[in-house]
Amino acid sequence: MIEIKNKQIIIDGKPQIIMSGEIHYFRLDKKDWQDRINKLKATGCNAVSSYIPWICHESCEGMVDLEGKYRPELDLGGFIDLCKGNGLYFLARPGPFVMAEMKNEGIPYWVYEKHPEIIPACWDNKPITTKTVDYLAPGFLQEVYKWYGAVMQVIAPRLYTKGGNIIGVQLDNEVGMLSWVSNCPDFTENTLVDFVKWLKEKYDEKTLRLRYPFDIEDMESFAIKIRSPKEEYALELFRDLGYYMRNRFARYIAALRSYAEEFGVKDIPFFVNIHGTSNGRGFTFPIGISQLYESYTQAPGYIAGSDIYLGNLTMDNFQDLYIINSFMDAVNTTDQPLTSLEFECGDGNYGNTYGGRYDSAAVDLKTRMCIAQGNKLLNYYLFSGGINYILEPKPNDGNDRIATTGERHGFAAPISPEGELNYTYPRMARIINTVMAVSDKIASMKEEHDEVAFAFIPDYYMTEYYYSKSNKMKDIIENLTMNRAYSAWETMIRAILLANYRFGSIDLQNKPIDPKNIPVLVVASARYMDFNIQQKLVDYMKEGGNILLYGEVPQLDMEGKSCTIFADAINVKEIGIRKSSDDFYLTLYADGWTAPRPEVRAHFAQTFQVKKGQALLRIHGTDEVCGFETQVGKGKIIAITTNYVCDVLFFKTALERLGAKAALSHDYLQYGIFITTTVNKEKERFLYIINLDDFDKEIHLYENGQKLLDGQKFVIQGKDGVMLPLNVFFNGVKIIYSTAEIVGVEKNSIKFRLTQPQDIIVLETDREVIASQDYNIIKKDERIKVVSKKHAKINNMFEIGFK
Repeated sequence: MIEIKNKQIIIDGKPQIIMSGEIHYFRLDKKDWQDRINKLKATGCNAVSSYIPWICHESCEGMVDLEGKYRPELDLGGFIDLCKGNGLYFLARPGPFVMAEMKNEGIPYWVYEKHPEIIPACWDNKPITTKTVDYLAPGFLQEVYKWYGAVMQVIAPRLYTKGGNIIGVQLDNEVGMLSWVSNCPDFTENTLVDFVKWLKEKYDEKTLRLRYPFDIEDMESFAIKIRSPKEEYALELFRDLGYYMRNRFARYIAALRSYAEEFGVKDIPFFVNIHGTSNGRGFTFPIGISQLYESYTQAPGYIAGSDIYLGNLTMDNFQDLYIINSFMDAVNTTDQPLTSLEFECGDGNYGNTYGGRYDSAAVDLKTRMCIAQGNKLLNYYLFSGGINYILEPKPNDGNDRIATTGERHGFAAPISPEGELNYTYPRMARIINTVMAVSDKIASMKEEHDEVAFAFIPDYYMTEYYYSKSNKMKDIIENLTMNRAYSAWETMIRAILLANYRFGSIDLQNKPIDPKNIPVLVVASARYMDFNIQQKLVDYMKEGGNILLYGEVPQLDMEGKSCTIFADAINVKEIGIRKSSDDFYLTLYADGWTAPRPEVRAHFAQTFQVKKGQALLRIHGTDEVCGFETQVGKGKIIAITTNYVCDVLFFKTALERLGAKAALSHDYLQYGIFITTTVNKEKERFLYIINLDDFDKEIHLYENGQKLLDGQKFVIQGKDGVMLPLNVFFNGVKIIYSTAEIVGVEKNSIKFRLTQPQDIIVLETDREVIASQDYNIIKKDERIKVVSKKHAKINNMFEIGFK
């Protein structure tokens, strides 16, 4: 039995952590399957995942090969069974789209040739630039239905609930991504007819005529006016198109699920993966959430998974990963856990040039942050490289292979196409084994948060489609893009995390917000904000909620109409916008409680007349206010309406004035440390520390002003992380705290990875600690202190035995 409950994956009544590796069976000789599985098992993984490419299994219509009749490596059932024989779960990813550098993203050539009507046109009726299709086109769904009918015959009898090892099925892959990145909405005749139907269901006839001043029943004219929109209805189309696409994707996912269930795949989770990282950053990732959250929250039984491609975890991007997880959790249901279906591993050598090389610590540090934030499944992608065989019939496209990367595929993977281990493998294995050593504990843990949350507004990221000739669309997208991320993440959120705040997020658009549960709300605000959200924020403050706003105080709704509900409630009136230029060096100076501070440069500021409250930031030369604090009802707001610098003390003080204090802290003055904690219902905890820099740091750790680890100094090594137990119980032994990391638990022993010149493990137990030349035993009262004689940098493996 598999349950998705209380943000946990529960198998046969036991919460579990799933650590999986992506192995493409179809890119390996069958004789090599066991070798790759052995290497996966050695890392500690307990699951295997793989795409199941339609283009390989049915390259010719009607000639479906899922048993290896024509190519032995296409024996899907044989591979899944081999994984089961090795004690591994399996995650099946049957598409129909699989991407993975496959030709046509994994769709057989014959599907396009047979159904040319499924290929969309773009703006101005131009040819689409990506290999996407109209997901809901009857011809496409007809072929997908037959493909699911075939592949589910292999999957269904191998479900975990039927005695097999398949614990989840992913429905399609990165739905909506191709049309987003190419800015080509899926305009086909079918889509346009469906869009009209959706509009008529959403709006009454009078409202529809006001929004679209033309005859929407005339499909020939409608197609022209939608593909080449006029300014008079551009923003209405911009908004409606985004909402329609969300609904369309949800219907497509529901259709795929219905096909799978019809063919016997039931009572296991259906996964939907979210795309969006780009160039090692997460700024655009929430676009994927915006596109797909209706798809995976529409009914029980779905799980969303991230695609995480951030390279090294550094001071540049660590907040991106934290926000990605936080935003996903914000839109998830109360039962849905965080997962990652494509968790980047390997060395970054995607172009086979040895460029973009990652640190060996990259996977380690990102894994730690994701586990700390509540991820219950990580699928390492791509775990093993392989070979792209020649496709039959040959497409005569330059290489004739199944994929675009040449003969070899997976240059960056920890295991090369030939099966060799690269330098990233040992460190990846270390962290996976560490997580699995205590997986029975962390599988039910949640991150502890301070009294602050970050607001997520999905519509701020509904910017995937825009008509390039529309200035109205351009203006709103530029403003939303500037304010929703970038400076807000680079300055405010980075500062908040460096000040050791741990926060969740709230879907401000779709979920209620209560000051009793969220006393302080952080909002990255744009010039545009929906009427309902503005009113929700006003009500929140009046009821005692406090807001830290960064960006702009909204002046317009999301369709460009004047809307100053929020501005009026906080008693400010916009004067204008100031921007830096080649001959104007926009400079800010501190006022009120922020003074004295050095003047700083900025490139943008929204200025105000502040009728009540206190000015915090002003523009040099004009004294105009671009930062202020004021009372609203029972609550308070601090608004920073300029791209202020990453002043950690400034934002820490602001949050404290609003009523939120960070429980955790350390005394390292130059930052670069991330800390958080997790807890379960038994109050067992883990303390997570990540050093984002490549040099060692010596710190003291505090919680609510009290020293942790009995006040001793802790050395966190460069580019390292630790997961330290606090009051964690194993086999009659309670670990009060440890400076060493648990890497193995047996009935009569606990193994550790040492981290210090002299590690200390403090225990409470009635069991006798077996003496060893590796440590001293000091008994005091009811506690037993075990002091290591080893230096972590000389020999970091350590074991304590018990009688």
